[in-house]
Amino acid sequence: MKVLITGATGLIGSQIVSLCQRENIAVNYLTTSKDKLENQDYYKGFYWNPEQGKIDESCFEGVTKIIHLVGASVAKRWTEKQKEIILSSRLTTTQLLIDTLNRIEHKVDHVISASAIGIYPSDFQKLYHEDQHPIADNFLGEVVKKWEAAVDGFEQLGIDVAKIRIGLVLSKNGGALEKIAKPVRYGVGAPLGTGKQWQSWIHIEDLASIFLFVAKNRLEGVYNGVAPNPVTNKQLTVQIAKVLDKPLWLPNVPEFVLKTALGEMATIVLGSQLVSNNKIDSQGFLYKFTHIKPALEDLL
Repeated sequence: MKVLITGATGLIGSQIVSLCQRENIAVNYLTTSKDKLENQDYYKGFYWNPEQGKIDESCFEGVTKIIHLVGASVAKRWTEKQKEIILSSRLTTTQLLIDTLNRIEHKVDHVISASAIGIYPSDFQKLYHEDQHPIADNFLGEVVKKWEAAVDGFEQLGIDVAKIRIGLVLSKNGGALEKIAKPVRYGVGAPLGTGKQWQSWIHIEDLASIFLFVAKNRLEGVYNGVAPNPVTNKQLTVQIAKVLDKPLWLPNVPEFVLKTALGEMATIVLGSQLVSNNKIDSQGFLYKFTHIKPALEDLL
């Protein structure tokens, strides 16, 4: 197995690369920065510029799997320009890969793409499974719907497709946990909004392992990339405070304050998605971190 990874230098991509290297899986990766091109035995970089439709076609040499992660961060204020960047960064890159594979000889038979649980409508009680089809009536729902539809285009080339709907990723190297834990470290942490919104989280190591598990077992379809035991925002905040041995004394941050500060992007912190991991679990995937406290202790 040889893997081509887009977004290989990002939070999730770098973890998958490390896992591939431990398992002696050769990795090609695409980057828009010529300064990030490396040429090692098991890790080779190739240049692309999706906006200009440019890609080094030799990146596909010997590749049988593509792990497609690239996409602009949704954690920047949603101006109209940023919304366009968030959406186009996912659709343009996907279409360039499809168009290129349609034009050249290759061995790619499987694409595993990132997606997001943001496709599910916010709900405090409903448990979401992959075979349910409601779509959130907001910007995130629109992005994920179009993103997944674009990825389905690989199937027209006879390539198997899997999509991992990623939850709240917990990592020590940036990402959401760092932002949530920072005010707690300084003694000013507090639950957000009601604090009752569900956070379907996953440890970065388990998420990387899910991508490789899906690749190795050539799984198709949609899989929720979340841990077995979701927590509420309040439970998450309390556990972070306990692990850091910090007090929580402030009242919850009111919704109107978050909406004023974040605008439409407040959807990310106020939305509630209670998401099932039963489908990937039933395939035999084994988690390293199934409960929030051990995960936080490992990371914090």
